Amino acid sequence: MTHRATKIVATLGPASSDPALLEEMIRAGVNVVRLNFSHGKAEDHIERARLVREVSARTGREVAIMADLQGPKIRVGKFEGGKVMLEPGARFVLDAARTEPGDVHGVGLDYKALPRDVKPGDTLLLNDGLIVLTVDSVRGEAVHTTVKLGGELSNNKGINKQGGGLTAPALTAKDMEDIKTAMRLQADYVAVSFPKNATDMEMARQLCAVAGADWQHRPGLIAKIERAEAVPRLEEILAASDGIMVARGDLAVEVGNAAVPALQKRMIRLAREHDKVVITATQMMESMITNPVPTRAEVSDVANAVLDGTDAVMLSAETAAGKYPLETVREMAAICEAAEGHDPVELDADFSGKTFHRIDQSIAMGALFTAFHLGAKAIVALTDSGSTALWMSRHRVRVPIYALTPKVGTQRKMALYRNVRPMLMDTATERDAALAQAESYLKDQGVVATGDVYAITAGEPMGAPGGTNMLKISRVG
Repeated sequence: MTHRATKIVATLGPASSDPALLEEMIRAGVNVVRLNFSHGKAEDHIERARLVREVSARTGREVAIMADLQGPKIRVGKFEGGKVMLEPGARFVLDAARTEPGDVHGVGLDYKALPRDVKPGDTLLLNDGLIVLTVDSVRGEAVHTTVKLGGELSNNKGINKQGGGLTAPALTAKDMEDIKTAMRLQADYVAVSFPKNATDMEMARQLCAVAGADWQHRPGLIAKIERAEAVPRLEEILAASDGIMVARGDLAVEVGNAAVPALQKRMIRLAREHDKVVITATQMMESMITNPVPTRAEVSDVANAVLDGTDAVMLSAETAAGKYPLETVREMAAICEAAEGHDPVELDADFSGKTFHRIDQSIAMGALFTAFHLGAKAIVALTDSGSTALWMSRHRVRVPIYALTPKVGTQRKMALYRNVRPMLMDTATERDAALAQAESYLKDQGVVATGDVYAITAGEPMGAPGGTNMLKISRVG
């Protein structure tokens, strides 16, 4: 039985909404399904979420649903013929007051605040940095620029400012409505686009709490790090979130391509140190949108994210609109498994100089340490909230972690945690009965067999969140 530690997030879209195909994708290794709220109506997302729940029940594998908010639309307007060709050295006007379609001389703006956010000398990057404009002057609502790097510019392409500094709020009126939809469909995670600081994440959490109150549902919050301003505030954003996404597309445009690999490593390290989850995203298997095999560079990219310690790697257009969604998932799963075989275990170094003030966290660390040095077959956590499994998953250890919980919401949330296999088990309230039930369950699942040693953690009294206070090393009879 293979145990891939790194999780796979796949975006659902027209290419992957067929129930039979989605079932195959989940069997091939999808752990989290992303619903991209930049596209489609509320009804589409609710229907897709229903499909995910239905298909995952059929496979016997519970997957998490992540609602990814669109965030502010910092885009140009539309063109007369749908697109124009911009030549280097040409003058081009971005005009917030323009209502007629654009042409080769200028275009309107979806983002009306741009004239107040820029000044002469600023560099604007359009269409993911493929077109570069230098700001010459700002006159009223019009930003006059010179084309530095030309090319084809089509309708509604994105605008970034080099170095950051656009004032658009992270949460728009559309996002606030979309949060209500996400709570209706019981999304396990909500990804917030373009947060600049902890306040953006705190506001998103309050909105989720209000919208989710009717269902008593509280999702995990993922901060997408894609603004230059977010980088120096990474630790405060992490403190206000349940995890982060290394959103390499917009981030690369704002800070420059060359800065992103080192930032990725730093973000993954910081997330793990702060006991948060981390997803690495954007262009991981981009060539597989049209090709049945990835490039060597893509293989290397995915493997390096795994070796950095990311919880999950993400597919966007590859599974939403690509020609080979199933093959892409299979390739990604194979790369993750191969990389994990060479993943360095630094458990002893992780613990040196560390002090743990919480009993439950100390028990989690004790289970990891003991299981690793004993060569145990598995680490088992009986968990109500999932916290014990999360702490265990922050450290590299080749012993698989099985998290048994009576709550389906906790099971789904743990689908994103690296090296954690969440299982639903209605634990008995009496300790010895629960431990026996857990061992019997793991034997039935083929996780352990007679003679195997495993570590198991639980809390007394059973079922109290945050109450893990017991570690037992058992040999299967």
